[in-house]
Amino acid sequence: MIALSQDEVAALLPMQTAIDVVRRAMIEVSARRCDLPLRTAVPVGGDNKMGVMPGAMQNPACFGVKLISLFPENAARGLSSHRGAFMLFEAETGGPLALMDASLLTALRTAAASGVATDVLARKDATRLTLIGYGEQAQHHLDAMCAVREITEFTVAGRNSQKAEAFCTAAQTRHPGLAFKCTADIAGSVAQADIICTTTAASEPVLHFADIAQGCHVNVVGSSIPTKREVDVAFVQQSSIWVDYLPSTLAQAGEVIDAIAKGEIVADDLRGEIGALLSGDVPGRTSDAEITAYRSLGVAAQDLAAAHYIYEQAKKKGMGTPVVL
Repeated sequence: MIALSQDEVAALLPMQTAIDVVRRAMIEVSARRCDLPLRTAVPVGGDNKMGVMPGAMQNPACFGVKLISLFPENAARGLSSHRGAFMLFEAETGGPLALMDASLLTALRTAAASGVATDVLARKDATRLTLIGYGEQAQHHLDAMCAVREITEFTVAGRNSQKAEAFCTAAQTRHPGLAFKCTADIAGSVAQADIICTTTAASEPVLHFADIAQGCHVNVVGSSIPTKREVDVAFVQQSSIWVDYLPSTLAQAGEVIDAIAKGEIVADDLRGEIGALLSGDVPGRTSDAEITAYRSLGVAAQDLAAAHYIYEQAKKKGMGTPVVL
């Protein structure tokens, strides 16, 4: 077995590669060639949780489990809110192959999944991006959006204007060709956006359908447990929503669960899984005026596919620290 650090994960999985890896994984998910038990969240004090995400894939043939801590207040300490490890096993004898940092792995595969969805759902001429939120996920989502569209205008919005400004300052060094703006006015920031990504831990909606321009594509990313809400009821009712994995959406996407329970939508109102769209089994955007959305919860297949790719590349390049158990 080898152990792979966060720096090694970063070196072995650049964003464009991550998008390609996750695209293939999502097709496997929708073809039901993966076993994906729902994520388990174990309370560990206050708002903190330990997440457990096991899964198995046929292509590539592997299985594994992610153990990750979700500590929302870590940002104030200069730490990722998601910290943990991913253990990858081989399918032939069940032996462990690799143990790797899971915080960056999670951030990369989540942003890559949004990149996959944006590539097939956003208008081809989309150039104006707004990120709501300024944490680790926002950083990787900026990279992912720039990988799939020619972004020329970028706005980061959040309730703390100082944090938004600090994010913009740091991002400018990595994307010098963009026109940057930061603001605390979330409604104003999305009025002209072609692409929006919500990457917050909000419990109440931060994005309202009435504020969104026609033809926009939205990636709803931050609300990964049923008690969180980033979008309002009107958004759920009126936008065209594709998801990563229907069983997890119907069990863990709080705004969707509530809308169905109250009779505001039915499950069939969801347009389908992104993997089914990629394979041509469900249609995509129908017009330039349609408001499309990708509801991301994250599935173990994304972690598995990314971890397997990282492991294979590490073997080729002689990276990783050998570990004997």
